[in-house]
Amino acid sequence: MSSDTSSEPTGPTFDDLGLSAGVLEAIKGLGYETPSAIQAATIPLLLEGRDVVGLAQTGTGKTAAFALPVLSNLDPYDTKKPQALVLAPTRELALQVCEAFERYAANLPGIRVLPVYGGQGYGPQLTALRRGVHVVVGTPGRIMDHLDKGTLDLSELKFLVLDEADEMLSMGFAEDIETILADTPTDKQVALFSATMPRQIKALTGQYLRDPKEVQVRSKTATAANITQRYLTVSYPQKVDALTRILEVENFEGMIVFVRTKSETESLAEKLRARGFAAAAINGDVVQNVRERTVNQLKDGTLDILVATDVAARGLDVERISHVVNYDIPTDTEAYVHRIGRTGRAGRAGDAISFITPRERYLLKAIEKATRSTLQQMDLPSVDEVNATRLSRFDDGITAALADSGKVGFFRDVVAHYVKEYDVPEIDVAAALATVMHGEQPLLLEEQPEPARRQRPERGERPERGDRGDRPRESGRSRSTDQPLATYRISVGRRHKVEPRQIVGAIANEGGLRRGDFGNISIRPDFSLVELPADLAPETWAALENTRISGKLIELQADRGPSSFRSAPAKERKPRHK
Repeated sequence: MSSDTSSEPTGPTFDDLGLSAGVLEAIKGLGYETPSAIQAATIPLLLEGRDVVGLAQTGTGKTAAFALPVLSNLDPYDTKKPQALVLAPTRELALQVCEAFERYAANLPGIRVLPVYGGQGYGPQLTALRRGVHVVVGTPGRIMDHLDKGTLDLSELKFLVLDEADEMLSMGFAEDIETILADTPTDKQVALFSATMPRQIKALTGQYLRDPKEVQVRSKTATAANITQRYLTVSYPQKVDALTRILEVENFEGMIVFVRTKSETESLAEKLRARGFAAAAINGDVVQNVRERTVNQLKDGTLDILVATDVAARGLDVERISHVVNYDIPTDTEAYVHRIGRTGRAGRAGDAISFITPRERYLLKAIEKATRSTLQQMDLPSVDEVNATRLSRFDDGITAALADSGKVGFFRDVVAHYVKEYDVPEIDVAAALATVMHGEQPLLLEEQPEPARRQRPERGERPERGDRGDRPRESGRSRSTDQPLATYRISVGRRHKVEPRQIVGAIANEGGLRRGDFGNISIRPDFSLVELPADLAPETWAALENTRISGKLIELQADRGPSSFRSAPAKERKPRHK
C-alpha cells in the first residue's frame, strides 16, 4: 500500500480536480468554493480509478470526497442494476449520505439514489430496486437481508464505498461486510474511509482492495479564541422553548440561528416572530434581492435574528452578530467552524451556543476533538432568570419613557384627568395602562408542573403487556445521557452463537440508538438480557420489530420474568459495552 500524507490544501479549486460539468455546477450552486484536504487528495485518485483508503476524522468532508467522483463516473442511462454501493454504520448516516448524493446530483437528470436501512418497510425499497437505481446507500444488516432475499443484485457493481469503516467493525458488522464484499465483482473500485486504522481494517484492505493509495489528513480545524463556545443538552421537542429562554436571558445584538433544512428556517422564524422576536429566514430558495434586503435589515438593527441554513449563510459578514446558535448541530466539524465564525468578527467577542440532543453527544466529541477546544456545558435558563430579565426590561422601558418629557407631559395630563374624574388612585391607573400596553401575553413566565412520575408496580404485580406506562424496573443508567435503563429480553442466545457486539450493532443500527445507550448484556442459552433506555420511543419499538440477529427475529420485549442481572451467574455477567 502506497502512502501519502496531506494537510489543508492551499491551491486547488474544484475546477482543478477533474469532476464532470454537471457535478461542478451543482457544488457551485451549493456555495462550495475550495475542496477540503480529504477531498483535494482523494477525488483525483478516485477519478483515475484507483482504490483509496482515506484516514480522516468525522467532519472533514469525506462524503463529498467519494460522492463527487462516483457521480462523475456514473452511466446515467444504465439503471438495470446498481452501479455504486455505499455502506454506512447507521441509518442516520445512510440518510445523510443519500441526501448529499441527491444534492450533488441536482444537475444530473435521471440519477436515482436509494437509502436502504432497517426500520423502514421493505415495500418502497423493493419498488425502487425493481424500477432501477444508480446508487444504493445502506446499512450492512439491511443490505444483507436484500442479498439473502435475492432482491439486490450487485453483479454489475462498479463502485463500493465503506464509510466510517472502523465504526461498522466496532458494531459487529465485520462478517456482514466480508459477505457483501465477496458478493461483488472483483474489478470494482473500492474506497474505504475510516478515522482509525485498526488491525481489522488493514486485513480488509489487504484482501479486498487492489494496490490502494492511502491518504491521511491531519485536521487543522480551529476556532477563534475570542468566541465563547457553550452547549445545552436538550431533547428535540424542547428546542423552541430552550431557544426562547436563551433569547430572553442572553444579552445579544444580532444572532444567526442555524438549522439543517430549508423548511425549518421558515417554520422556526415564524415561531420566533409569534413570540415577539424580530426574526427572518434565509435559505437556498430565497432570491438574491430578498436575501440582500434581509441582511441589510440585520445590519441596521431592524432585524435581530436570522434563521439560516449553512449554504444561505456562506460569505455572510455582519459585524453586529454577537451570537450564533446551532439549533441543529452540524454533522460536519468544518461546517461548525464556519458557522461560529459568523460571530466574533473584527476582533470582537462572540458567543456560540449549540443544542445537543442525547443521541448527538458523539458529534460534540467529534467537534471538540477536531477543533481542539472544549465546549462549556450550560444550563437551561430558569423561570426565575427569565422573569428577572423581563422585569428589568420592563423597568428600562419605564425609565426610557420618563426621559421623553414631551410625551410624558401629555399623558400626565390624561392620567390626572382620569384620576379626578373617576376618583381612582394614580398607581391603579398606571397598573391598568401597563395591562393595556402588555396585552394578553403575561409579563412573567410561569413554572410548568413536573410530569407525573410513573408508578412502579408492586412486587408480584405484572403490568399489562400493552401498557407502556409501566416499564420494567430501572436497572442502571446510560453512560452517554445518564438516563434510566431497564432490562429487555431478546430471543437469541448462546446457542445462536451471538456475541454482545452483534447485539449492540443490530439494535443500535435498526433502532437508531447509540452505543452509549446500552448497559449490561447477559447472554443466556436461549435468550439474552439487554439494558436499554427505560423510555424507548414508539418509533424505536416499531423499528426493532423486524430486527434479526444471526437470521433470527430478536422479538424484543420488556423482561417481566424472575430472570435479571442480579440472578445471573457470575460468569454470565458482562461489563457495560463500550
